[in-house]
Amino acid sequence: MEENQKKITSIQKTLHEYGIDGWLFYDYENRDPIAYRVLGIDQNKFTTRRWYYLIPADGMPVKLVHTIEKERLSELPGSTIVYSSWAELHSRLAGMLKGCKRIAMQYSPYNDLPSIAYVDAGTIELIRSFNIEVVSSANLIQLFVARLDEENMNLHKKAGEKVQRIKDMAFELIFDAIKSEKKITEYDVQQFILEEFAKENLTCEGLNPIVAVNTHAANPHFEVTPKNTYEIKKEDRILIDLWAKVDVPAGVYYDITWCGYLGKRPPKKYVEMFNIVVQARNLAKNFISERIEKGERVLGWEVDDVCRRYISEKGYGDFFTHRTGHSIDTKVHGSGVNIDNFETRDQREITPCICFSIEPGIYKGNIGVRSEISVLIDNNRKVVVVGKEQESLILLDEY
Repeated sequence: MEENQKKITSIQKTLHEYGIDGWLFYDYENRDPIAYRVLGIDQNKFTTRRWYYLIPADGMPVKLVHTIEKERLSELPGSTIVYSSWAELHSRLAGMLKGCKRIAMQYSPYNDLPSIAYVDAGTIELIRSFNIEVVSSANLIQLFVARLDEENMNLHKKAGEKVQRIKDMAFELIFDAIKSEKKITEYDVQQFILEEFAKENLTCEGLNPIVAVNTHAANPHFEVTPKNTYEIKKEDRILIDLWAKVDVPAGVYYDITWCGYLGKRPPKKYVEMFNIVVQARNLAKNFISERIEKGERVLGWEVDDVCRRYISEKGYGDFFTHRTGHSIDTKVHGSGVNIDNFETRDQREITPCICFSIEPGIYKGNIGVRSEISVLIDNNRKVVVVGKEQESLILLDEY
């Protein structure tokens, strides 16, 4: 309870800074994971009725719970209001919010940020019927969910060291098989990576790594199975995208993509495309570093523009079909700022103690290339990348 009170005090201070009268949490049947992460309560408890929890900018929080689930928010501080019927719910919710003009909820205008848009349209309509403006909690979520503490950052770095090593082992496994003329498939390599994750106490929570050759690599989210797997052969182009975290509650993901060629002389077009995504990746990272060093704000959409503009200038803009990067926290696709002005327009600021990927890709015909790094902005506003950043294709000669 004391830890919750500290967090609530911090949230209230932030609400004042943003000019918001309160943060209203709402859930039904465990649909909003962000509410549970922010509030630090068990998402798996029986939740068959709607509950609300208001953290006002001033004063004590207020709970609104159903009469048959009175204890649902018992671990949280604040007074409790109980309802039974829908009419009581509406009237007591209105009373609970009396005096509020602007309320933050897990809502995103036009669904620009689907990763935080958990409150249904009807509930938003209900709150607005009380003459209250509903604003997005996106910035609050970044501060109270996606922002990493010292333990998180250390675990991210630990995961990075292990994932980099396993990536090297995977390429070595492939090249050894090619040299010894042993059969090996995409699925074999994926399973090898998962086995190494288990040995190193890493988890990807069932979201398995991508191992893709040739046309499969031209599908950014190719999912290999025993039925669709290709045998990996000499002179194939290969892409490996792997992500994992240390399997503890505070573990933060590390996510990278590397490309290689199973021969000595990769095709010129393949090299050209790969070099373009590497340069775009570096331009994006450098843009962030320069802005931060100058003490200037840098927003997610701006970084995407820098990366995408370069690829477009090189003639491949139509073949870069996804955002430049995604938030990373205890989830591989986290709740903080995305590097995106393509799928969405993420106007959140890149701030200290957050993590995200930079991963431009080009997918044209039967060729797919991507270069991905995980970027951490540390407490000192420094851009940190754990481990090696790929600058050239891995070739058979190197092993």
